[in-house]
Amino acid sequence: MAGRIILVTGGARSGKSDFAESLAASLDGQKTYIATAEVTDEEMARRVSDHKKRRPADWITAEVPRHLPDALPQLFIKADVILIDCLTVYVATLLYDYRECLPRVIEDRAGEEMREILRLLRQSGKSVILVTNEVGSGIVPPDAVSRLFRDVAGRVNRLAAAEADEVYLSVSGLAVEIKSRAVMKGE
Repeated sequence: MAGRIILVTGGARSGKSDFAESLAASLDGQKTYIATAEVTDEEMARRVSDHKKRRPADWITAEVPRHLPDALPQLFIKADVILIDCLTVYVATLLYDYRECLPRVIEDRAGEEMREILRLLRQSGKSVILVTNEVGSGIVPPDAVSRLFRDVAGRVNRLAAAEADEVYLSVSGLAVEIKSRAVMKGE
C-alpha cells in the first residue's frame, strides 16, 4: 500500500478509528499516529486515554492540533505508515482559530490548508490513513456557527475523498469501501 491515501469516514462511535487503527496495524513499517485533538476537559482526556491504550507501544504518537502542514515533513522522517485522527477535530480547531474572520474566509483558509496537507501526504510516498466524521447526515444545525462547521467539514471531507485512493464508510462497526462503488466522483 505504499504511497496510498485512505480515508475512513463515519458517524460518532461508528468504529471508524478502530477500523483505521487495524488497517494501519496490518501494514509493514513504523506507524505514526497523529492526534489532532486538544485535551480541554475530562471527557476528552478519557477519549484520548482510551485511544492510546488501544495502540501498540511501538507506534509513535504526535499531537498536532494546529499547523499540520508545518509538522508533516518532520513526521515523515520516521514514519512508513501515518494515521491522522481526525480531520473533523482539526477543522473545529481551525474554525476556532479563525473565528474573527468572515465565513467565506474561514471556508477558503480551511480548503487551502486541506489541499496543502493532501499535497504533502501524496508527495511523501507514505501509506496514509485519514479519519474523519461524516457530519452531513444529521439534522440542519440550529445556529450559524454549527452550520458553518458542518459545511466546512463537509467540504474538507470532499477534498480528502477526491484525493484518496480508497474511501471507507464505517456504520455500526462495519466498514465498507465506497469510492470504487461511487457513481459520482469529484470534489
